Amino acid sequence: MKKQHQKTLEAIFKKPISGNIAWKDIESLFKGLGAEIEEREGSRIAVILFGQVKVFHRPHPQPTTDKGAIASIRAWLSLNDVTP
Repeated sequence: MKKQHQKTLEAIFKKPISGNIAWKDIESLFKGLGAEIEEREGSRIAVILFGQVKVFHRPHPQPTTDKGAIASIRAWLSLNDVTP
């Protein structure tokens, strides 16, 4: 795993939950883990990883991801044994 991906993973698992993680960094982490990303309607994307499909909304107009999305991503990664 690249150093930047490790840094993003650590930020996702930081307590308390951060509301200051750039979405582009999270997408890059997903790709680094082997995910395929498909564009959906509006700001939605499908992340295909771990044999599963998860749909997320890209944040807008700010580039940072909200705490609820971070908590969801953290839980999904934990369930699939991806931790810092």
